[in-house]
Amino acid sequence: MTGRTFDQAFETFRASLGDLMQETRSGLRIEAYVEGLRDWSPTGSLSDVKTWFQHHRDHCPMSISDIALADCRGWSLDPETGWIRHDSGDFFYVQGLRISTSGMREVSNGWDQPMLTQVGYDGGILGLLRKRIDGVPMYLIEAKVEPGNYALVQMSPTIQATFANIRQAHGGRAPHFADYFLHPEQHGCVVHFDQWLSEDGGRLTNKRNRGMLIEIPADREVPLPNDAFRWLSLWQIKECLHEDAWVNPHIRGILAHI
Repeated sequence: MTGRTFDQAFETFRASLGDLMQETRSGLRIEAYVEGLRDWSPTGSLSDVKTWFQHHRDHCPMSISDIALADCRGWSLDPETGWIRHDSGDFFYVQGLRISTSGMREVSNGWDQPMLTQVGYDGGILGLLRKRIDGVPMYLIEAKVEPGNYALVQMSPTIQATFANIRQAHGGRAPHFADYFLHPEQHGCVVHFDQWLSEDGGRLTNKRNRGMLIEIPADREVPLPNDAFRWLSLWQIKECLHEDAWVNPHIRGILAHI
């Protein structure tokens, strides 16, 4: 495929598949296959991406320190349930569970453990914005800092937020790009994927998030709020999986369907 544009390579490959292209999702999946063959990115090389990401890890301004649960501002012990809740009544709470009849697990006589439970079980949005830049599908990734992340900063989807955060229950700003995923039709977006994805049931109670992959028209401008956001090709994202915990599980979950 040397010297060919992405569109030329895709059309050649698609034509070779014949009847295999009759499946409704084949177009996106075959396109993703061609995306993963080499780096088609017009916005920078893999080396550029690695430099960008390492810069955000090396210069992360967030500092973390361990404190007692009783010292967490805005959190308190509910005297009725014994659970730890946020003063707003939103976000999540820490509850205890007692597990019994567990013969199918490693501990057959049950156990007790704390669990994190989201208020209302309404989950959140894990969304990737896709756009063709010079004909090449690109994905908007954030070098996102979270206090519990390995090395603090990880490559994350365009939006990674609970509905409580989207509602601004914390009193801060709304997450960047939220409106694209709440109202994709208003931005002319094609919704490639929109489905609930389960989370770790060993620590989170009935937790699920709405995974979304939407594509905005190539001629629409998408202003970036800061340099923590960058357009990556699918090949670049996959190559970054070979690094030590760079790509977070939410990106992997969204892209798994293609």
